[in-house]
Amino acid sequence: MKHRTIFIAFFRSGMLGYGGGPSAIPLIHREVVERYQWFDDKEFADTLALANTLPGPIATKMAGYIGYRIKGIGGMLNAIIATVIPTVILMIILLTTLSSFKHMSWVAGMTKAVVPVVCVMLGVMTWDFLKMANKELGWLKNIIIVVFSIVAIEVFSIHPAIIIIVLMSLAWLPKLHDKNKLGVKK
Repeated sequence: MKHRTIFIAFFRSGMLGYGGGPSAIPLIHREVVERYQWFDDKEFADTLALANTLPGPIATKMAGYIGYRIKGIGGMLNAIIATVIPTVILMIILLTTLSSFKHMSWVAGMTKAVVPVVCVMLGVMTWDFLKMANKELGWLKNIIIVVFSIVAIEVFSIHPAIIIIVLMSLAWLPKLHDKNKLGVKK
């Protein structure tokens, strides 16, 4: 039953995630955290952060990892296939159909109308992550990290993966320091 559920969850996310990975992330969150409760918000946020540091499409990376955590290698393959199949089917159907009607104004309007919806979905998920981070860090540290990240990415064009690695390293340093203090006997 779990393999069927994994397939349905990721197939549904793939079918409804029009606009690529960023639009699928809130849908994956809904399936994995809210509907099936395979992960909690923190595990999902950690998975999303790590997936952003790796090359390739975010939805397939997340599907592979989440599927693996739920049901091993079979779950990983199942989730990846369920994520990719809708894209292939929809690309064939939509691109064939839309290219036939590309001269019509409603096609351009349809594709432009998707952008604000995806923006709202990402905004809601971002707000949820900020609230979760507030519980762990507090608003001041949260705001400092957000401002630092925006400036580093937008002003200095630093790749987001580097920002994530730096922030993760900074989070691990105190823990490593504490472990070293415990291991040293005087």
